[in-house]
Amino acid sequence: MILPRMSRPAKVLFSAVIFAVAALVTACGTEKVSVPQAQTALHEGAVLFNQRCGGCHTLSYAGTHGSAQNVRTAQFNNGPNFDVRCERPVARVLYAIQNGGFSGVIMPQNVVVGQQAIDVAEFVATYAGHKQPKIPGVVQCHQVPIGTVAEALATPPTDTTATTATTTAGTVTGTSTTKAASATGKKASHK
Repeated sequence: MILPRMSRPAKVLFSAVIFAVAALVTACGTEKVSVPQAQTALHEGAVLFNQRCGGCHTLSYAGTHGSAQNVRTAQFNNGPNFDVRCERPVARVLYAIQNGGFSGVIMPQNVVVGQQAIDVAEFVATYAGHKQPKIPGVVQCHQVPIGTVAEALATPPTDTTATTATTTAGTVTGTSTTKAASATGKKASHK
C-alpha cells in the first residue's frame, strides 16, 4: 500500500513526536552516580568511571551499564560487569587501568592517569562485586581486603613463580643441551 504524501505541518508534528519519545526513552534509563559526595576521592572515582569506563563496564554505583546482559548479543567491546565481579585488591585494579586490562587487547592503556587512576582504582575496589552471587566454596568479595595503593607501591613484588620459572627454564635448557650433546656424540660415533 502506498501512503499519500504528508503535508509539511504533519511532517513537523511527526518529527517532534519522534524526538520527544526518543528523549523520554533516553532519560528513563539514565542513572546518576550514587556514591556520596562527602567521600570526595571515591565520588571523583565514580564520576571518572562513569565518563571513561561506562561504555564498556557495568557498575551501578557509577550509573553505568556497558556490559552485555546476554552473551549472544555481546559486542566486541563489552567489558566485565563489576556489579558481580570482584576486583580486589586496589593494586590489581590500578594494574588493569595502566596496562589495558589483563589481556591488553580491547581496553586502552592509561585510560586515566595519575591521581585520577588512583581514584578510579579505589572506587572500583571498594564498590565492585556487591551483587556477586553466593556460590559455595567461593570467597565473597566483601571478605577480600581492599588494600591501599600506598601498600602496593611501598612493598616490592615478591613473585616466587618468576624465580621458579627461571630455575625451571634453566633446568630444562640444561637438560636439552645435555640431550643434544649426547645425540651429537652418538651421531659422531656412527660415522
